[in-house]
Amino acid sequence: MGERVTALATKGLSTKKLSFLWVIALMYFSFNSHFTLAQQVEQLKSTPSSQSTTASTITLAAEDSWPPFADQFGHGISHRLIKAAFEQLPYEINSLIVPYSRGLMMAEKGSVDGVFNVSKEESTEQRFVFGNTPLFVATASFYQKKQTKTVNNKWALPIGSTVGIIKSYEYGNEFNELVKQRKLNIVTVTTQQQLVNLLLIGRIDAALMYDLVAQEVLAKMGVDGEVQSVFINHSSNIYLAFSKQSPRAKQLAQELDLGLLRLKTNGKYQQLLSTQTQETRL
Repeated sequence: MGERVTALATKGLSTKKLSFLWVIALMYFSFNSHFTLAQQVEQLKSTPSSQSTTASTITLAAEDSWPPFADQFGHGISHRLIKAAFEQLPYEINSLIVPYSRGLMMAEKGSVDGVFNVSKEESTEQRFVFGNTPLFVATASFYQKKQTKTVNNKWALPIGSTVGIIKSYEYGNEFNELVKQRKLNIVTVTTQQQLVNLLLIGRIDAALMYDLVAQEVLAKMGVDGEVQSVFINHSSNIYLAFSKQSPRAKQLAQELDLGLLRLKTNGKYQQLLSTQTQETRL
């Protein structure tokens, strides 16, 4: 009988001891799991994808005098295309409306991530990062007053002709050679309206303007019946160019390429390219 009591007592003690150890183990694993979860939360907070929206803001310099692509109100084809291309990505676009030459300088210095409407040619490829897909193709032509006696192509321009251009615009890889061969006198201004006015008053023999821009400016000024396109200068692939000072320039260029490809695939690209599409600000 005594042995049985001793055995039962021992069994009860063992059961209590096991229960106690089980509780300790549960507490340990519960604490450890909580600690691991806390670590994971902290890691998630520190990842780029969960940082504040400031880290995902793209700041762009948009020129103010190139309608219908980009105007002083932050409207135009370029604004629409860029906004739509980045629309599905976690970026907030901040566009600064500035003269084109200032936008180029801001991008070169790294003050902005990119600059609107840059032609991809020898001079600009050394200064900026470009994607593979242009926003669009734009053609530039020489414009003269309708009563002006003209020639058939740019290489036949009279020696010493005076030609008006916009400051810092790109006019193709041949332009410098054209100026040299034809000994052109170049007058540089900052707006399309200045170009047209100089042409109308006879201060320049020809104005070099991009065709869609010329159509819109001449119509708004009411002088489209007085000025005409006489021959083509060149066609350019127009890009959103990214600053070489930006550590994410290549990434942004690649993502813009993908966005533009999506727009062309789903049919929205042509709609956005239309000059009749309702404007929206970035």
